[in-house]
Amino acid sequence: TGNMKFALNGALTIGTMDGANIELHERVGDDNMFIFGLTADQVEARRRTGNSSEDLIAASPVLQEVLASVEAGVFSPDEPDRYRGLVNGLRYHDYFLVCADFDDYFATQRRIADLWKRPDDWWRASILNTANVGWFSSDRSIREYANLVWNVPAYQGGGS
Repeated sequence: TGNMKFALNGALTIGTMDGANIELHERVGDDNMFIFGLTADQVEARRRTGNSSEDLIAASPVLQEVLASVEAGVFSPDEPDRYRGLVNGLRYHDYFLVCADFDDYFATQRRIADLWKRPDDWWRASILNTANVGWFSSDRSIREYANLVWNVPAYQGGGS
């Protein structure tokens, strides 16, 4: 997937613990990946019991400020109502639980900014990230498919 391709090229991933991020996290660990938000089980539980975005927004001064800025047209001064649907969707129909994850996402972005200010630590994490995700490389997967699926010997390279 895309995040694995990015990781193979040194990108540090920020994301929730679901989908391909679970596999990626198993390879790179907490120090080389930024996980935030609800787990898949927590998402299911929250959806079963109901999700009140308004309560979450009321409890988060930063999220209140962000939504107020969007509603006021800060990001679209020529069209102040341009993103009203987006804000209303978060307030009343937040199926993806963006409001539930917001404060943790914000805190995680601050951790990323702090790491970025320490270039040696940033590069170390980036290099370790790349080294640890080699398992996702096409070289490994093609070799494995050749052996286990296609039952053909993998090309070993060599001279002319």
